[in-house]
Amino acid sequence: MTVSDFPLTGSCRCGATRIETARPPVLTAACHCRGCQKMSASAFSLTAMFPAEAFRVTEGSPVPGGAKGEELTHYFCPGCLTWMFTRITGVEAYVNVRPTMFADTGWFSPFIETWTEARHPYAAVAAEHSFEQFPAMEEFGALLEAYAAKG
Repeated sequence: MTVSDFPLTGSCRCGATRIETARPPVLTAACHCRGCQKMSASAFSLTAMFPAEAFRVTEGSPVPGGAKGEELTHYFCPGCLTWMFTRITGVEAYVNVRPTMFADTGWFSPFIETWTEARHPYAAVAAEHSFEQFPAMEEFGALLEAYAAKG
């Protein structure tokens, strides 16, 4: 993975909500679950997991939308309703950002793909690790280490 100089900045589609991260992601993924298919209006969604302390909203006030509740909250630009990032309950140390929000997306490649049991037959993803559902929490340490070792 090659990431441009930091901070890495980006915005929603209309530009009213802007974000930045001061550090590289700790993991990248493509998710094929039905929820992500519906949220993204596509075959899968893309995610880059950043340390929460390195991520911030620099302009605008994202609003909860889509799936929200006890397990997770998706955040959207209130103007154009672009799905920008997700915070997962119990995993507050990280923020899952849609990598397509960043001005520079050339660094992104999904390292894992999840919920392949719901994958559309035509949706091929070049991820190094695939999971029929979501990886077990016990597997995350090794996945984070393997991703970090890639550089």
